[in-house]
Amino acid sequence: MPKAVICRELGPPERLQLESFASAPLKLGEVRVAIRAAGINFPDILMAAGEYQLKPPLPFTPGSEAAGDVVEVNEAAGVSVGDKVIVKMRFGAYCDEAVAVPSQLVKIPSTFDYAEGATFLAAHGTAYHALIDRGQLKPGEVLLVHGAGGGVGLAAVEIGKLLGATVIATASSDEKLAIAKGRGADHLVRYDREPFRDAVKRLTDGRGADVVFDPVGGEVFESSMRCINWGARILVIGFTGGVGLAKTNLLMIKGASVLGVRAGEAVRKDPDLGEVRIKALSEWAEAGKVRPNISYRLPLEDYAKAMRLLVERKAIGRVALMMR
Repeated sequence: MPKAVICRELGPPERLQLESFASAPLKLGEVRVAIRAAGINFPDILMAAGEYQLKPPLPFTPGSEAAGDVVEVNEAAGVSVGDKVIVKMRFGAYCDEAVAVPSQLVKIPSTFDYAEGATFLAAHGTAYHALIDRGQLKPGEVLLVHGAGGGVGLAAVEIGKLLGATVIATASSDEKLAIAKGRGADHLVRYDREPFRDAVKRLTDGRGADVVFDPVGGEVFESSMRCINWGARILVIGFTGGVGLAKTNLLMIKGASVLGVRAGEAVRKDPDLGEVRIKALSEWAEAGKVRPNISYRLPLEDYAKAMRLLVERKAIGRVALMMR
């Protein structure tokens, strides 16, 4: 029988359980996917703890992205048995088997394995939406990427370089910064060696960053407002370091904007955005221009350990659960 990670009570990853379940018969228009890998994302952890904006009824299975093989089709247009696909979900990915509809499926780029497919669209989709749809990053501008050793941060470094920006990457270790450099970062800043606001001013001859990509929040967000150029766009991706406060006087003086980024919700409001995004990301992946950096691949039964790697910020890029 297939297995799934189940959240029966809200709390830390250790409260989740791995349970067997019976396969459900397919309805018309549905497909069954044998899941080979699932990506771990920080919202999965928040959702299991009851701290995310989406609160599924208990019990539920965490996980918003997976990849695998189509093994059964019930009159679902455009899908065939044997297709290798990415499965997009709001939750439900930490499992051996999933039922989906064609709109949830995207062909895995031929250059990717299952783990890369399962860790691609959430991070790179967020970075794409942030930098292109929201931040409108232009060639020649300076992009400051915080948390550049994380999955969304590395994706922002890659896409920022593709868009022609000068990328300043910040992170907490030399190892993380080395990966960011390999993905195209022009300048590297370690948080503990120099205040990043001073480094940004030094690297830009006092002008500051045009676009700030911030999945960290807290003090990092607040300090970012002190190293921005006129007309800067500060992109709020998340708040792993706490909720920051926007000083309106600083924003006014710089003519700056603070923009919230919710890539998934944006597509639910405007599906056309999603089609354009996936087409561009898929083309870049096929051309070898973007690729997830997976630092850990763990078996499904190690789900709690895998989630802890994100909580404790030990992962560089992405973490994938692998199914047998």
